[in-house]
Amino acid sequence: MEEDYWHIVTKMKKTIKKEIVIPGEVVVNIDGTLIIIKGPIGEISRRLAYPGISIDKKENKIIVFSKDGTKKEKTMIGTFTSHIKNMIKGCKEPFVYKLRICSGHFPMNVQVKGNEVIVSNFLGEKIPRRTKIEEGSNVEVKGNEVIVSSYDKEKAGMSAARIEQTTRIRNRDRRVFQDGIFLISKAGKDIK
Repeated sequence: MEEDYWHIVTKMKKTIKKEIVIPGEVVVNIDGTLIIIKGPIGEISRRLAYPGISIDKKENKIIVFSKDGTKKEKTMIGTFTSHIKNMIKGCKEPFVYKLRICSGHFPMNVQVKGNEVIVSNFLGEKIPRRTKIEEGSNVEVKGNEVIVSSYDKEKAGMSAARIEQTTRIRNRDRRVFQDGIFLISKAGKDIK
């Protein structure tokens, strides 16, 4: 009985391998678990580590593989390849998030000062609401749109989410008080 169990377990483990092609204008350096990607726009570094998963560079390809991979290693390899692809894409062109300013009751004023976004007169409040911008992301206010861009997808997404959460309404009916700043586009994909 015990031999059958171990036979099944060892049969379930297999070699899992994914390859990512490196574009010509991007330079990749791998130092153990640290991956550094340099491109025309900027440089992104990230530590990707998981037991049993190796990341290597051969010629113009990044190879993520596991010798004795199970379901968990397969999902982590998929996650690592997605992160690496986002890093490569971000080094070539920035990720852009768009938010729309909606003010129905009170005219809202949104401005960027230093590394902060300041929302004044939100629902008639006297004290302005403030939020920090992630380092490495750029925020612009154009008319009734707020545009967040960065070469790092996570930093752009985090800054956009913080701006949206700044105008979160509590203890009021959302059907009546529809004021706020809302995401309309995430990294080029429209939100419907």
